[in-house]
Amino acid sequence: MDLKFIRENQDLVRGIVQRRNELVDIDKILNLDVQRRKIIKERDDTQYQQGQLTNAIAQKRKGKQNTESEQVEAKQLSLKIKKREEELAVIEKEIENLVQYVPNVVHETVSDEDQIVAQWGEVPKFNFQPLAHWDLAQALSIVDFKAAAKLAGSRFVLFKGKGALLERALINFCLDYHRKNHGYEEISPPVLNLETCFYNTGALPKLADEMYRFKEDPFYLIPTAEVPLVNMHRDEVMREEDLPKRYVAYTPCFRREAGSYGKDVRGMIRIHQFDKVEMVKFVKPEESYQEFEMMRQNAEKIMQLLNIPYRVKLLAAKEMAFQSAKTYDIDAWAAGVGDWLEVSSVSNCEDFQTRRGNIRLRRKDGTLDYPHAMNGSGLAFPRIFIALIENNQQKDGSIIVPEVLRPYLGFDQIN
Repeated sequence: MDLKFIRENQDLVRGIVQRRNELVDIDKILNLDVQRRKIIKERDDTQYQQGQLTNAIAQKRKGKQNTESEQVEAKQLSLKIKKREEELAVIEKEIENLVQYVPNVVHETVSDEDQIVAQWGEVPKFNFQPLAHWDLAQALSIVDFKAAAKLAGSRFVLFKGKGALLERALINFCLDYHRKNHGYEEISPPVLNLETCFYNTGALPKLADEMYRFKEDPFYLIPTAEVPLVNMHRDEVMREEDLPKRYVAYTPCFRREAGSYGKDVRGMIRIHQFDKVEMVKFVKPEESYQEFEMMRQNAEKIMQLLNIPYRVKLLAAKEMAFQSAKTYDIDAWAAGVGDWLEVSSVSNCEDFQTRRGNIRLRRKDGTLDYPHAMNGSGLAFPRIFIALIENNQQKDGSIIVPEVLRPYLGFDQIN
């Protein structure tokens, strides 16, 4: 968050921090800022004195007068300026370390409790007891949890046979649909990114413990393609006439899921490596929330085409990601586990990420601004895989494939 904004909106920022349950000390930032500005004034005043003295020395030298006392004073002023610069560097570093923990603003439509704002489709009813995906997939030999554990330990998944084909079909369908129908440009980014990329998107420093970091190399494994897609334009100036920019990418995603426990640990609801198709947009600020609602609709359309019942939840301030100003979660119904599973999170980060990443917008009149950045899962697997196989299971243990996936698979049933 911009330091000037914090200074000029102190009560608002305190309220944001409180609503989001963050622990950053705003008063400490403001006190340090007062000290910082005091030191800057002292340094600038001293530099002015130094300039005046330099001119006086020059005039005396022209008249061949002695300048010894003035040179002593000039040296003292130089030492004073150096000391102020050193003090300023320490305070600015401390402010920077604190400000990076201040979360984004909260959009005016976001409340302090989650709200279900939309629901689509009918929850399927069965004349038999539907199986959870860990039993259903094992019976059909489309997922092998034991083999995954042998290779990587717990909380990993190995798709096989028609299961691997189904996972790939889902990825390709989502990529193709967003590209052909929603105007997204497809990107295939690296999954190892530099630390600065994670800071710019808001994952660092807050989520350092939830990601995989390399010991001897300056990389993290990405938790989402949002990280590389946003940082593609780091330290660049975009032209107003080139916006909006819409990107879509498939990547594997990596999360430590530290602290997760209970029923979500079984099967593949919460795992360390998963596949996801991600959407990212850069837009003009005045078009931000129009484009944001379109992104939500893009994610919903995929759910509808797959015929998966879902609900849309507007997250409470305390539940949103650190960098988000407004977030919708899309939850799919999974009949076997009998629960709603989050399969998409659509977030508008406004200018939070573009400020951090020094991504500027050159207006047609030549002025500079910050574009808004937003992201959304379109969609996340394997939870879509879970919902799809659990909702479409038949009494004989087979699975009916949704019609839109059949051209990618060449078959309409898994048995």
